[in-house]
Amino acid sequence: MAIAPLSTLAAAGLIEWSALTADTLKADLLSGLARARSNVAAIATISASAVSFANCIEALERASEPLDSVWRRLEHLVAHRGGGEIRSLHGEMVGPVTEFYSSITLDEDLWERIRAVRDSQEAKSLVGVPKRLLEETVRDFQDGGAELAPKEKARLLKIRKQLAQKTQIYMEHLQDAMDGWELYVENEAELEGFPESILPILRADAVRKGRPDAYRLTLQEPVYGPALRYLRSESLRKTLWRARDSLCSGGKNDTSPLVEEILALRKKEAKLLGFANFADYVLSRRMAGSGTRALQFTEDMHGRIRDPFLREFAQLQTFKKEEAGGGPLEPWDVSYYAENQCRALYNFDDEELRPYLRLEDVLRGLFNLVGQLYGLRVVERPTRAGPPTDRESAVSVWHRDVRYFDVQENDGTPVGGFYADLFPREGKRPGAWENELISGHRGVDGLWVRPLGTISANLTPPTDSRPSRLTHREMETVFHEFGHLLHNLLGRVDYASLNGTNVAWDFVELPSQLMENWTWEYECLRTFARNRDDGDRALPEELFRRLRATRNYLIAMGTMRQLSLQKMDLDLHISYDGTDLDHFIDRSIADYIPDYPTKPRPIVRHFLHLFSDPVGYGAAYYSYKWAEVLDADAFECFLDDGLFGGEVAKKFRKEILERGGSEPAKQLYRNFRGRDADPNALLRRDGLLTVDGG
Repeated sequence: MAIAPLSTLAAAGLIEWSALTADTLKADLLSGLARARSNVAAIATISASAVSFANCIEALERASEPLDSVWRRLEHLVAHRGGGEIRSLHGEMVGPVTEFYSSITLDEDLWERIRAVRDSQEAKSLVGVPKRLLEETVRDFQDGGAELAPKEKARLLKIRKQLAQKTQIYMEHLQDAMDGWELYVENEAELEGFPESILPILRADAVRKGRPDAYRLTLQEPVYGPALRYLRSESLRKTLWRARDSLCSGGKNDTSPLVEEILALRKKEAKLLGFANFADYVLSRRMAGSGTRALQFTEDMHGRIRDPFLREFAQLQTFKKEEAGGGPLEPWDVSYYAENQCRALYNFDDEELRPYLRLEDVLRGLFNLVGQLYGLRVVERPTRAGPPTDRESAVSVWHRDVRYFDVQENDGTPVGGFYADLFPREGKRPGAWENELISGHRGVDGLWVRPLGTISANLTPPTDSRPSRLTHREMETVFHEFGHLLHNLLGRVDYASLNGTNVAWDFVELPSQLMENWTWEYECLRTFARNRDDGDRALPEELFRRLRATRNYLIAMGTMRQLSLQKMDLDLHISYDGTDLDHFIDRSIADYIPDYPTKPRPIVRHFLHLFSDPVGYGAAYYSYKWAEVLDADAFECFLDDGLFGGEVAKKFRKEILERGGSEPAKQLYRNFRGRDADPNALLRRDGLLTVDGG
């Protein structure tokens, strides 16, 4: 990928990461807190008769900006290199920062000014986005405890500080547990079956750790996933599975007490605010509307796929007996025998795709795709991981693996920029995510502030002799996170709180999951998937057909796995009463999990989505499946209009990507599609819709 000339680099809005030490960040945080408090206090002292939409609602929208940007940078560094002084600083400041943000909606004087604007003649004349901002601000205050009595406000503030601290400790424990587990294998014969593409990575990792005589296995997904799929050694698969299954279930990184404390605190928070449970509280302003409706959605899908799920599991069980002559399937067997059965049924192995999916080619194909769909250009800039030198035009990054890209309209008009941090390392949190460092919005001077974001993942890394080559699932992950990034970069709402991904949580996955669909279309893959080790050969259509045939392989088992997680999540946040946690979860999902001889532990002790944030995906893990219905329905519309643009892409950009949360999510989707989503679209795509539509 070509590096743009240094002279074209625009430094405005970029961050000098080398300057962000614990000392400088602390000073900036303290200054930002003081300025933000002063800004809020100034609004709260305006005469009630003099308040207006501009000096109250719009001013409040901007009031915490001095703190927001610094706090985001600290949280970003904690997630990407979160050890030592940076982690300690976060632990020290999370209480005061949480107290400040929570105190805004608990300020009686400020709430009095908000109500005065709401009840004014000016409010009656507001339309469009300003009206939406006023309505959302009022709801923020109501849901934030503005109408509570003083003693209850103090209780709520204490609960939210505790939640921020407990969830941060949960994430630290999980990160430490992941980083702390390793297994060295000296005899290569024990790794029989392991893909040749991964072995050099395991060896290089061991060398880095001072063990040149061995291979290093970890629980990071680029190692753990292939290990369970390919290792012929059942004992080694079992060892890895048991390590992952028991993660954070004992020892110094045990999160069991934290899970129960977080659930109890969330329940208290919801009750204080007048909701029956935490699920009703967090879903009251989302598409589902309530915990009951989200649960009904989950149980309805469960009923639709229960029979296919049982059939698929029985077929896999039979396959194991026929191939290995052994006993029933164990949890550490599933991926291995699923891979073997897939190979037998479809003559396909995901490793066949790696030579065609070099990371550089995947990125090039992705950038070309968004160019065709949305008229964008993505241009890489040179970077440096240290202090400024004579190459001061290079973009500062926090690690040498990080890259930076500018995004422009096709005519060269700047849109925004993003960093890409795509490989695993110690100190970096597991998983994949997208985040905003600067939200697009209209500044106080009337000028547009361009957004700045990040996409982060833990993909198969390169070695000294081989570039990063991805699996199809890893390619999906890159496309998925870039969909979130597009939502942030293309938002054109004047107010940051209503822009980009600041939408209902069960709507936020629509742009990201929609992007995954193109990874299953040959017309897209053939533009970039090439085997550069074999004469620069394009992806054969015959190989793609074998890949495509596997798309719905064991789809019911995969769907049931997802449903089990969202059912557990919802039940924990609706009806968990503090009794034995494992027993409660076992009863919750008894009809959602396979009947293994070895029962897996509940995933809650290392379920980052649910417990690493005061809210996060708590009571909202169903959002992935909910948004899948939307993305399946939306992609049918793209298929009708053509894969690479057309009026549908223009409309999706205009009505979804650019509109943020400027209208309720249901209305945004109707604006795009002309109707509500067809719930059968997902079942059609997954091949689970019967002839009679059941």
